[in-house]
Amino acid sequence: MATVAFLGLGVMGYPMAAHLKNKGGHDVTVYNRTGAKAERWVAEHGGRFAATPAEAARDKDFVFSCVGNDDDLRSVTIGPDGAFQSMKKGAIFIDNTTASAQVARELAAHADKAGFSFLDAPVSGGQAGAENGVLTVMVGGEQAAFDHARPVIESFARMVGLMGPAGAGQLTKMINQIAIAGLVQGLAEGIHFGKKAGLDIEKVVDVISKGAAGSWQMENRHKTMNEGKYDFGFAVDWMRKDLGICLDEADRNGAKLPVTALIDQFYKDVQDMGGNRWDTSSLLARLER
Repeated sequence: MATVAFLGLGVMGYPMAAHLKNKGGHDVTVYNRTGAKAERWVAEHGGRFAATPAEAARDKDFVFSCVGNDDDLRSVTIGPDGAFQSMKKGAIFIDNTTASAQVARELAAHADKAGFSFLDAPVSGGQAGAENGVLTVMVGGEQAAFDHARPVIESFARMVGLMGPAGAGQLTKMINQIAIAGLVQGLAEGIHFGKKAGLDIEKVVDVISKGAAGSWQMENRHKTMNEGKYDFGFAVDWMRKDLGICLDEADRNGAKLPVTALIDQFYKDVQDMGGNRWDTSSLLARLER
């Protein structure tokens, strides 16, 4: 059993922290900007809640975070009441936020100077993956810190991989989102085409999903897409945030992402339709306007 803090109890963080407590058997203290949610988490799962990230992180072996963006991450780490103000030497900070590689490198440098470790560890698998404890975790950082943290991370994951030094986890997550964007757009166009052609989409997918066109998106999203149901899952607003990170990084490293840039604008169209919180599979709704 380790002493653990978890900062950020959103749709991902809430169940991830629960798995650390219930599956991992760790001593967990939680912090959330809205304190009532932290109180509710403790009422459901036990452990403790703290009023600030610094209070939550004090004397902990591992501190996890899963917040909104770079600014939120800086606030809970190097802010006046941030976790970095109180973390003990030798501890490990594990950030599960999808953020920029730049902020990961920045915080890793801060941690190194203070005598503890930082791992950027964004996740893939969505809310269902978090609730079921089967997330994929892409990690950037030092091998020794990774080896020490991995058994704890595995409380909510089925795949944990070290991708390289600080920032490499975030860069890998960018590739994940680039690939997903293209897959979802292709699936949306395929379903749209099939409907216009008068085909039975269920029959079509039953066949082509067993071949080279098959994907997680096809298996798990074609039914709801075909039925026009999008009020669930990974929100369009979150995807646009992630694709913005990808495009900003591409501007820095010189990568060409023409399809990603185009699909980002397609998601803007979905937002303009009022679909900010729709699942990312709602690209089909744009075609069916």
